[in-house]
Amino acid sequence: MEPILIVLVVAGVVALIAGIVIWRSGSGASEAPPVEAPRDLKGKLAGTRSAMGGRLSSVLGRQTLDDTFWVDLEETLIAADVGVPTATALTEEVRSRRPSDGAAALQALEEAMVAILAGKDRSLSLTGRPSVVLVVGVNGTGKTTTIAKLAVRLRGGGQRVLLAAADTFRAAAAEQLSTLADRVGVEVVTGVPGSDPAAVAFEAYRMAADQGYDTVIVDTAGRLHSKANLMEELTKVARVLQREAGDIDEVLLVLDGTTGQNAIAQANSFTDAVGVTGIVMTKLDGSARGGSAIAVEEELDVPVKFIGVGEGLDDLIPFQPEEFVEAVLEP
Repeated sequence: MEPILIVLVVAGVVALIAGIVIWRSGSGASEAPPVEAPRDLKGKLAGTRSAMGGRLSSVLGRQTLDDTFWVDLEETLIAADVGVPTATALTEEVRSRRPSDGAAALQALEEAMVAILAGKDRSLSLTGRPSVVLVVGVNGTGKTTTIAKLAVRLRGGGQRVLLAAADTFRAAAAEQLSTLADRVGVEVVTGVPGSDPAAVAFEAYRMAADQGYDTVIVDTAGRLHSKANLMEELTKVARVLQREAGDIDEVLLVLDGTTGQNAIAQANSFTDAVGVTGIVMTKLDGSARGGSAIAVEEELDVPVKFIGVGEGLDDLIPFQPEEFVEAVLEP
């Protein structure tokens, strides 16, 4: 074979391999890899299961499904922070099915709860090049550790992830994010304490775009949802990212699962300010108020995409309605 022909064949093979690698990298950037719910999810959600499933076992163990039964069923759901409107709707739905006994009522309740949560897209829609994920929430919800856990998931799907420490208000925020970034093996862009958070977000996006990162995850300062000036600062960060990227792929609101119904007021404010696309409920492993996940989703029509069920970097799992309902209803 002529030398020039050999060179052309080799070049063609190399180009084909390179094309496959680029395609696989690009296709992997569209969505985080699925992670199965841990087998001990019932154990992780023991607090909520005790508050809901434990009381339900007492209510549903009765022989007669009289008016008192239905009142107690509704009160049990309210006590688990499902929310009054949702608890009322669920109770009415179960009652309309005319269950013959407690076991049938439990089955009807499980089906009704799953139906409320069904039909929502819970995947991460990451179509930008690079994709942009803005993470928001009030103080103490676990935003920074959630970002590290999310980076682990995305890296598991073959993505190059860059973090942006746009929380320049809290002195130790950038250090905390940098420490976590080292643990999970990703890079982070930080700014000078007290500097403009939007500038940090801008620099991170430009670096991600210039150096071929798949996704940039932007941390933001925890802020009270009732503080208008702080919410306006957050809106500015979002505007800068939208200007550069054209759109923000995901705005994830991190809510503390122990706050119960207070989470709804927070969610409303952040949704108005930056257009929340998904909810992450944290600390559900230590909460008796896991029912608030259902209340938030029902009232806001914003899907819960992940739940945090522990301190480990693999303790951020996709919210799967069937598994969640089964875990919290069974005593």
